[in-house]
Amino acid sequence: MSFKTKFTMIVLSASLALYAIAGAWLATRAQQPANDPGAQQRIFESVLQHIQDDYVDQPNMEKVRAGALRGLAYGLDPYSTYLTPDQVKDYRAGAKSNQAGIGAELSQASSFLYVVAPVKGSPADQAGVRAGDVIEYIDGKATRDISLYDARQLLNGAPGTEVKLRILRAGARPVTLAVKRSTFRAPASEARMEAGRVGILRINSLDNGEAADAKARLQDLMKQGAQKIVIDLRSVAGGEIQEGVTVANYFVRDGSIAKTIGREQKVLKTFDADPKVVLFNGPAVVLIDAGTAGAAEVVASAFIENKRGDVVGEKSFGAGAEQELFTLRDGDGLLLTTIKWASGSGKSFLGEDRTHSGIAPTVEVKKLENIDTGDVEDLTGNEEEKPNQTKPSAPSQPVVPKPQPEDIQLKKALELLREKPQRAA
Repeated sequence: MSFKTKFTMIVLSASLALYAIAGAWLATRAQQPANDPGAQQRIFESVLQHIQDDYVDQPNMEKVRAGALRGLAYGLDPYSTYLTPDQVKDYRAGAKSNQAGIGAELSQASSFLYVVAPVKGSPADQAGVRAGDVIEYIDGKATRDISLYDARQLLNGAPGTEVKLRILRAGARPVTLAVKRSTFRAPASEARMEAGRVGILRINSLDNGEAADAKARLQDLMKQGAQKIVIDLRSVAGGEIQEGVTVANYFVRDGSIAKTIGREQKVLKTFDADPKVVLFNGPAVVLIDAGTAGAAEVVASAFIENKRGDVVGEKSFGAGAEQELFTLRDGDGLLLTTIKWASGSGKSFLGEDRTHSGIAPTVEVKKLENIDTGDVEDLTGNEEEKPNQTKPSAPSQPVVPKPQPEDIQLKKALELLREKPQRAA
């Protein structure tokens, strides 16, 4: 056998051996579930072993453990988090705490602290914080990559004290706003009549008791002769699921309105429409935007899935979840999302990312100021400015109020309603 032939046989044999080994490895991988917790635990243990054996200094294992737990919770959703022992005590104190906030529904987007919507009339609203703002610094402390719970603790403080926020927003330079913390309550629902016997029901909150207030405003509109209704839920975030169900039930006569979903998509509770609760049977349209979240999404999804009427505006933010505190051995804890809110068909409002979260309107109409906005990541390049940097004050100029842009979303809702025949309320 020539040398060339022998060499060829050796190469072929080696190739076959490697192919067999690779095939066996791939087969093993194929048999192992992609989301195997045992495999992840072994990786975790391997990293921990390397830290113990190979790190250049003697590691502080308490800090390592806290950092690891914080990272584990951070990979779940914005509302699950690791709590230190002191934070566990604060969490349990809850409403008994004497601290005040700024009044904004917050979440995270691309690891930044994100304002879903300020509460109308709150300190944040009065200071100029807007839905869609990114809070980059709180009193000079960077908020990127810290938990939502930690960020809220930085925002909260004694009533009357001030907190400075460095804000990033689309199409503008970074701005620093001073917000005075205080206790507050969202204003009551508002109602007014438009031409064509169209009533506008503006709901400002869906916290406990607000559905009853919305009912009173709706009844006022009906007494004034309203035969068609616009329900404005823009920038209404948070709230209680039952309040959203009740408001939806004022308009939806039958069918499923909402569900709560547990582990493995198990339905924990179903909220069905009660015909006795219905107040208004005429044509109705719901307005939503990117600041609509939580209980307000219950109303919007009920309209869509029960074919009750159009939902006009922009895709909602996507929220609505409940957390449970699990205390650990050393007094620290894990605050984990254990329940998600969902539409009547079972679609959760809070998805695995922004793309899969929220409610898409049946008629999309973007606000004029939002047409050219980019991603959250793009906001960080607006202008480099140190958070505590102060600029020379410019000579005072008379403040000229900017003209309010046309409300094209409301305009579209009114157009849709005026095309519909009137029905008895």
